[in-house]
Amino acid sequence: MTTTSPVSRPFVEGHAVEPGSGVVTVLREPATGEPLGQVLLADETCVDSAVLAARRALDGPWRRTSPVTRSRLLHRLADELESRHDALSLLEARNVGKAITSVRAEVSHAVNTFRYFAAATAAIEGKSSRPNGALAFQSFREPVGVVAQIVPWNYPLLMAAWKVAPALAAGCTVVLKPDPATPLTALRLAELALVAGIPPGVLNVVPADGPHVGSHLVRHAGVDRVAFTGSTVTGGEIMRLAADPVKRVSLELGGKSPTVVFADADLDDAVAGAVWGAFTCAGQSCEARSRVLVEDEVFDRFLERFLDRSRILRVGDPLDPDTVVGSLISTAHRERVHGFVERGRAAGAQVLLGGEVPQGAGAFYPLTVVLAPRDAEIVRDEVFGPVVTVQPFRDEDEAVSLANDTKYGLFATLWTRDPGRAQRIAAGVTAGTVGINHPYTTFPGVPFGGFKQSGFGREFALETLSEYLESKSVLTWTSRRPANPFR
Repeated sequence: MTTTSPVSRPFVEGHAVEPGSGVVTVLREPATGEPLGQVLLADETCVDSAVLAARRALDGPWRRTSPVTRSRLLHRLADELESRHDALSLLEARNVGKAITSVRAEVSHAVNTFRYFAAATAAIEGKSSRPNGALAFQSFREPVGVVAQIVPWNYPLLMAAWKVAPALAAGCTVVLKPDPATPLTALRLAELALVAGIPPGVLNVVPADGPHVGSHLVRHAGVDRVAFTGSTVTGGEIMRLAADPVKRVSLELGGKSPTVVFADADLDDAVAGAVWGAFTCAGQSCEARSRVLVEDEVFDRFLERFLDRSRILRVGDPLDPDTVVGSLISTAHRERVHGFVERGRAAGAQVLLGGEVPQGAGAFYPLTVVLAPRDAEIVRDEVFGPVVTVQPFRDEDEAVSLANDTKYGLFATLWTRDPGRAQRIAAGVTAGTVGINHPYTTFPGVPFGGFKQSGFGREFALETLSEYLESKSVLTWTSRRPANPFR
């Protein structure tokens, strides 16, 4: 272990703290294997302190802030992020291993997330009515309380923004647990929140392992709500843990999303979109379109163009602006990804491109295209790497059947020039979001989330605020003598 690399610590109530565990993780750049830094992991006592700090802030200064004040503070935080755009992008690219061009877009997206929810505070309002002549009814929206938020390693800053921004806009306080392998930008976010004027204790960050310390956070009696992004298996465990004591939960989980290409599509656009949907973030994205379904009539032509375009994408140094696909998160994860390909090959799937572990440093893996039947493991399970399967279909009915033949339901992309067909397929596909003739997935104000085992709850939209708000009804008798409503 190097002794010269910087040590990051949990951030609780406005300052870095020293957990009693003394457990230090060495962070390594996935693309090189070289040390990037160290992080001192939170233990259960540190989590207790963070939850208590969040409760004090909730009951103290944060509760007294108006929506206008919260809006101003969130805009200030967005300003702080924006002014450090290049530094945050470099830090994220080195920590995660993804291409710097992608990361720059993610940092901009994080800035826009805080700006969107800064504006959305104005939408928090109640209502009033008179149910009868003697009764006045008022409804108020109040913050749900202290929120535990758990984010994954593939989009550390962006997922933190997606979670933190609506919670703070609603008036909640947060204990954020980033993945222990990628905590650096989340910790920086907490520091910048303090610089922006957000009171200490409103945003606390505790890098920690999931099975022990993360579970303690989810079960904590001082936590009122849990928001999680990650695997479906872990999401199921979080639901069980959050049941005692009962607390609200929202889950954004796995995916096995399809790209569906009809014969009447613009093939050039469809090929480009399918490549982007499959391989952006090296396929380490829950909404990656990792199944490409193509109508029989154009299957061979599409596949030839798809393979040609995939071959020329540059896989390499994440910090090179010409790189399109960077490294996987670790060599251990690469072995998991490669295991899917090897088992598929052994079961008779045809590996049309890639599928071999490259020599040299880093956790790189080539763009891989596999022709496999619909019941193959590599078609049905989430690989979470730059691996895409291709399958033909005969007609609309089979296209919908193939698209829905998965336990997930997060995203789908359709390519067709027929607007009626596009609407029919969009209506038939079981997915939280359907893109028509474009592969892009998230826009401010468009709810993002899944059906089936892709989870529940929605991110990055006005309705996300409701996840962090309680509704309180107040009834007032306005007559001198209370009426009997049952008479």
